[in-house]
Amino acid sequence: MGQLNQRHILVAISGGIAAYKGAELVRLLKKQGALVRVVLSRGATEFITPLTMQALSGEPTHTELLDEAAEAGMGHIELARWADVMIVAPATADVIARLAQGRADDLLTTVALATPAPVAVAPAMNQQMWAHAATQENIQMLASRDIQIIGPDAGEQAWGDVGPGRLLEPAAIVAAVNATNEEGKKFLEENKSKEGVVTTASGLQMKVPI
Repeated sequence: MGQLNQRHILVAISGGIAAYKGAELVRLLKKQGALVRVVLSRGATEFITPLTMQALSGEPTHTELLDEAAEAGMGHIELARWADVMIVAPATADVIARLAQGRADDLLTTVALATPAPVAVAPAMNQQMWAHAATQENIQMLASRDIQIIGPDAGEQAWGDVGPGRLLEPAAIVAAVNATNEEGKKFLEENKSKEGVVTTASGLQMKVPI
């Protein structure tokens, strides 16, 4: 097992084209021994199915804020308390903006607001949206609240665009979450030939393999 053995990891997937990478992220987390639960936004279900994520995680997939079958309709509080770490990947420009505003209008944002666990956000969007001043201000606001910003990567995007905004590869996201422990640091050292940037809450930037 890896360094995440028996850790409770809540993976929250929002509705971007990179949502399909959530499947690989869950697989890698499970490979390291993590206990994984998945939240899908309504938009995410257009790209990846709840059944797929349930099969990979071994746990029911959560999609609705008001779920009468989950702890008498308070499943979001149970999820928030269960998590040791919450990873939002991909995090669209819309989700980042709503997290920055402290909104709680769906399951993903409500759990992010309610959890006492560390939260990590992996942005994924068009390069122009990433470069927009509003997005950059929202990212800085999240970082100032001790939310870890993982990425994004740069390269080819949908519709022929090229630039920053691509979701980091799942292995890099896992490495970034682990970057504070010795095994995570070893992983980074062994895979440093191709790198992306992670910004910590204190503003410190570190490179991670992509």
